[in-house]
Amino acid sequence: MHDMELEVKGAQRGDREAFIRLFRRLEPELYRLAKSIVRRDEDIADAFQETTLKAYKSLATLQKPKYFKTWVIRILINECNQLLRNRVKTVAMAEVPEASRSAGYYEDSHKLDLHEALESLDESLRIVIHLFYFQDLPIKQISGVLDISEGAVRARLHRARGILADRVKHTREGKLSYETH
Repeated sequence: MHDMELEVKGAQRGDREAFIRLFRRLEPELYRLAKSIVRRDEDIADAFQETTLKAYKSLATLQKPKYFKTWVIRILINECNQLLRNRVKTVAMAEVPEASRSAGYYEDSHKLDLHEALESLDESLRIVIHLFYFQDLPIKQISGVLDISEGAVRARLHRARGILADRVKHTREGKLSYETH
């Protein structure tokens, strides 16, 4: 991360190329995070564009370059939440993936079960799961990004894991239920 800190300091001094390199490095992670919150590609693009613009304009206000990634994640989450507040919540059937009935159906259906369970979580739980498992952020950083206590982060992780386990278990039981005599 020392390399990233040098890039941040360069960007703060006006090096546009350093800023571009920073965002290119973070882009895959930021994209996945935005997708987990807003889901639609056009909203992801809007959130990413606004995040880039806000980060660029206020980069000078970032006091500790080592927290650049956390700072950008917080901006992105705020932008995604703003987009969600501004749109009518509808889920088109085209956005729901269909399980393939191929030879790998059993494995595919389990992956789909978990994916569907994750997507059905309340947003506050989904974001914590995403930051912890997909962004590999420690609890302390998640606490800072979401502006909640570390205990609240742990509680949300615990609650989300329980809900995910229950939903996947019930879904599998429904698919695999059979009577034995």
